[in-house]
Amino acid sequence: MYLALWPGNVYPLGANWDGKGTNFALFSENATGVELCLFDRDDQETRLTLTEVSNFVWHGYVPGVGPGQRYGYRVHGPYAPNEGHRFNPNKLLIDPYAKAIDGEIGNGPELFSYSWDSPEEDLSFSELDSAHLMPKSVVVDQGFDWEGDQLLRTPWHETIIYETHVKGFTKLHPDIPEELRGTYAGLGHSAAIEHLQRLGITAVELMPVHHFLSQPGHLVGKKLVNYWGYDSVNYFAPYSGYSSSGTLGEQVTEFKEMVKALHRAGIEVILDVVYNHTGEGNHLGPTISLLGIDNTVYYRLVDDSPRYYMDYTGCGNSLYVRQPQVLKLIMDSLRYWVIEMHVDGFRFDLASALARELYEVNSLAAFFDIIHQDPVLADVKLIAEPWDLGEGGYQVGQFPVLWSEWNGKYRDTVRDFWRGIDESLGQFAYRITGSPDLYALNGRRPNASVNFVTAHDGFTLNDLVSYNEKHNEANGEDNRDGESHNRSWNCGAEGETDDPEVLQLRERQRRNFLTTLMLSQGIPMLLGGDEIGRTQKGNNNAYCQDNEISWFDWDLQQANEDLVNFSRELIYFRRQHPVFRRRKWFQGRPIHGKGISDIAWFNPDGTEMTQEQWDIGYAKSIAMYLDGNQLPSVGPKGERISDDSFLLFFNAHYETLEFSLPEGMQHREWAVVIDTKEARFVADDRRYTETQAVPVVDRSMVVLQRVG
Repeated sequence: MYLALWPGNVYPLGANWDGKGTNFALFSENATGVELCLFDRDDQETRLTLTEVSNFVWHGYVPGVGPGQRYGYRVHGPYAPNEGHRFNPNKLLIDPYAKAIDGEIGNGPELFSYSWDSPEEDLSFSELDSAHLMPKSVVVDQGFDWEGDQLLRTPWHETIIYETHVKGFTKLHPDIPEELRGTYAGLGHSAAIEHLQRLGITAVELMPVHHFLSQPGHLVGKKLVNYWGYDSVNYFAPYSGYSSSGTLGEQVTEFKEMVKALHRAGIEVILDVVYNHTGEGNHLGPTISLLGIDNTVYYRLVDDSPRYYMDYTGCGNSLYVRQPQVLKLIMDSLRYWVIEMHVDGFRFDLASALARELYEVNSLAAFFDIIHQDPVLADVKLIAEPWDLGEGGYQVGQFPVLWSEWNGKYRDTVRDFWRGIDESLGQFAYRITGSPDLYALNGRRPNASVNFVTAHDGFTLNDLVSYNEKHNEANGEDNRDGESHNRSWNCGAEGETDDPEVLQLRERQRRNFLTTLMLSQGIPMLLGGDEIGRTQKGNNNAYCQDNEISWFDWDLQQANEDLVNFSRELIYFRRQHPVFRRRKWFQGRPIHGKGISDIAWFNPDGTEMTQEQWDIGYAKSIAMYLDGNQLPSVGPKGERISDDSFLLFFNAHYETLEFSLPEGMQHREWAVVIDTKEARFVADDRRYTETQAVPVVDRSMVVLQRVG
């Protein structure tokens, strides 16, 4: 097949169709030659040598080539692993800027630049061709009718996040057509959206949808796959395995349709993105894309031994974010997902790894400076997972002002409090007030704290109150993988039980966690499925379980109807009361003190907490007063915002306690609105005045609303 090749343009990178042909452009600083490889329907390959090079960008224009064309690259250059170079033109490579990718990566020695049977391992050179095992990049038509759709820009203080998985959420949903289950179209289906709307969340945070390596080497032969998707091999293409269509490139349109449908329902889309490493692994990993395009540019190598990779992620490699081209790749990707795909924000996996300019984490690294100055990205939601696996990588509270963070200290403290651990009361008070000790001093506001009790990594809420130990045997690693210190409590029996007392306590604990989460200052994040009692049977690391262990069992919705309704009512309650979602801190005075007008802390006997009492390690109960008349923020039109006032009684003790109304509040009338010993929001008319004691049963909480 003869194809003309014109010089083309250096910009933009990737494959860009103009209606008459396609321009191809690839950055490689150290390459000596680049071949563009085009594949027809029968997988026959046509190679075109790119002869034009401008500013290390190899480029060419092919007239007549358009959407649906499959392609890849072969890159020539030195194969010198001890110097960091791993060029091997026998390996077909994915375009880092491809907007769609066709198929999955296969398994076999052909994928590796070295010979498996060589005693020198990666120092040898493989002449095996990998094209038949490699998915192909696809030229796409970016045209799409958004019908006026725009980013929703839900204010942070009104945001409620629902973390979920595209496939897991929809795979077993009985009201979604079978052919759409497990896909973008399934998540955009009215049945899926109805559940999210009725629940009341405002944003879905989707686990990785960038095209990823579906079966990393350590899973080969185990009948397990990379279900979570934290091994990206491209940062522009939506994962093709979540598409319901077999048409080349159709996953791009399907993703856009999903976003448009969610936006119509008032639900933002936040992507969990993995810019800290790729699925190519360490020096023994496969050659899929960046490693073969220019290894020394894209990856952080060991300074005095560039054969090996710096690994701050535990996944074999770390992207070299200090390199201008790597920064450009990430920034171009982020802008693409906002401008072309209408994504509302991002959660950055292991974000501390992105801040490492040398060997230390620096929260003002170039990556963050560039985002702050970008007019597209400065106005979307930016969430950091503020840790990595390197030394000094735990950076909760250290990110810049535009960023919110997954607050791991919130998770740990709330878990410890409700399981009755000593010396957690003072920390608990900080966490439920937005963690001012972490965020107030550097100019940030309560929305810097994304609060969560459970997330994809770890126990579900049901399992948190049902297991003391992880049960990861199904992962094939002899239960060695996953976190061993889960701060969980099984309430008296490990796993499934028919003991009514244990079951009753577990249900109460689930309501305690949910109520604490939704009534804390900051941004609540609910793990998808917790509202229906989803279980992973004690597996706290289900990254490789693309099966019923991870998929939502929608039959649980009926079995846990009370929990579903409690969750809905609780979210609605938060959205109705701005006192629980303040935009500014409580007065700025020490949280442990007297005379605070908008918040106050009391003992069960109604006396105000003293500094000495905060230091009592065994204390496990407290009352918190929130004054709705003291909200410092105004509405969007400058109007004054006010709310009712509330008393929250927390009892993590193993016995029932009677709480007294604090002095000065006894002449008011207080109605019970939440009592977590009840399966539903309180339906009776319990009211308290004057000296009446309020009973709070063991391991429960009661919320009173002032009505007089």
